[in-house]
Order: sequence, then C-alpha cells, then structure tokens
Amino acid sequence: MTSVATPPRDRALPKDVQARLQSRFAAAAAQPAQTSESASASAMVQLSSVSKDYRNGAQALKNVNLQINRGDFLFVTGPSGAGKSTLLKLLYGQERPTAGEIVVNNQPLSKLRGNKLALLRRRIGVVFQDYKLIPRRTVSENVAFVLWAQGYTRKEIHRRLMPTLKMVGLQSKADCFPEQLSGGEQQRVSIARAVVGTPPLLLADEPTGNLDADNSWQVIKILQKLNSIGITVVITTHDEHIVRATEHPVVQIRNSSLRYVR
Repeated sequence: MTSVATPPRDRALPKDVQARLQSRFAAAAAQPAQTSESASASAMVQLSSVSKDYRNGAQALKNVNLQINRGDFLFVTGPSGAGKSTLLKLLYGQERPTAGEIVVNNQPLSKLRGNKLALLRRRIGVVFQDYKLIPRRTVSENVAFVLWAQGYTRKEIHRRLMPTLKMVGLQSKADCFPEQLSGGEQQRVSIARAVVGTPPLLLADEPTGNLDADNSWQVIKILQKLNSIGITVVITTHDEHIVRATEHPVVQIRNSSLRYVR
C-alpha cells in the first residue's frame, strides 16, 4: 500500500449498541481468572524472556519482554516474516514458546492444556488477514457460529447478534454470503465474529493487509471504538501510514528482537 486516505471523522457508536457492549464487556471482565504472582494486576499480557525457535532452525523471537496493560491499544510492527504472527499465536496458545513465560489475563499459558486452554481462548478474539469466513454460511451464521460452539442459547445468540452487526455497519448484510461482500465488509464480519462473545482481549493479525486505504481506516476505527469500551487491542501491521497517523503505542520486531518505538 503506497498511500493512505485521510482518516475519516470519528463517529461514536450508536448509544444503544455502546450500552449493550459495555454491559456485556463489564460482565465478561468480571469473570474470575486464575492468578499468578508473576503477573501484574494491571497486565492483560505479560511476556518474560520469551524465545521461539522452530524445528528448521529459524528463530522467530529471542528473549522478548513485553507487558500490555488492560485497556491498551498496541501496534506491533516489523517486516514480513519478522515474527509478528508468531507473537500473536503464542498469545492464544496455538504455538508454545521455546523458553520464557507467557501470562494472559493472569493465567500462565504453560500450565494450560485441553479444556483449560479452550476456556482461555474463548476470552480472546482473533481477527485474521484472510478473514477465514465459512463460504456457505451467511454473515449472521458466520458471526453466530462462535456462540453456537460455546453453547449459548438461541435467545442469547439473537440478543448479541444484531447489536454486533450494527457495530460494524453490516446489519443490512446479515443474510448475505461472504462472496457477495467486498474485502472490507468481509473483514468487518471477521471482527464481529471475534467480538460477539465480548472478549477482554482482541488480537488482530494484519487486519488491513488485503484492504484499500478507505477500508483500512474503517477497520482501524472499529477497533478503536472497541478499545474505547475497555477491550485490550493488539494489532500486527506493516502499514507504517496507519501507525504514523495514530498516537497508539508501537513496538517493533526485527531480527527476532522486540523494541519499543513509542
């Protein structure tokens, strides 16, 4: 992406949507979590001397230390292949570190297996660059799928679904299939699916990587609005235009090491 449009004027979430999301988020955040003496009470994510080596000899991360506090909005930058996606995979347990300790929402990931890890993942929303939508399911079905899998009742799914679609501006597309949507709309469906369960932590892996400038800013604004109601947001990106146009904290991964940029 060589250019970026001027960021659109920010508009607040509709009051009814904001009230419902805030209520749901407060309930989710109040759920008890296991505690760890090594984790700060204010930290949503804490990495201590974390390294990640692959079997082919490649080293993705080396001795990384990072603390992300509750309510933060953090950009993780770096060139392609630097280890940004690996970092997010470590945070939701898809990958395991070679060394070091990772604590997410006061839970040491090294101690979580099976159902305990699955329960933690329910409290982490993940947005992917390639959307990962189910082609033969409508927008509503794609978003509701997460709640179905977690055993929510039909009534609760209905209560959550439309406010979430309204939040991303897709209530009129509820019955459309992914192939009928633009790339920007598909990414907004992906965001809706990630947050419909009101997770306190949202990880977005290159969410604007396949989008033009205008759609990229729509996605960033939605993520900022989610952050404004208390959700901790971590975004990996190589789009320096977006990073420079915002004032959020930035860390960079380069040569397997992490450094704070601002």
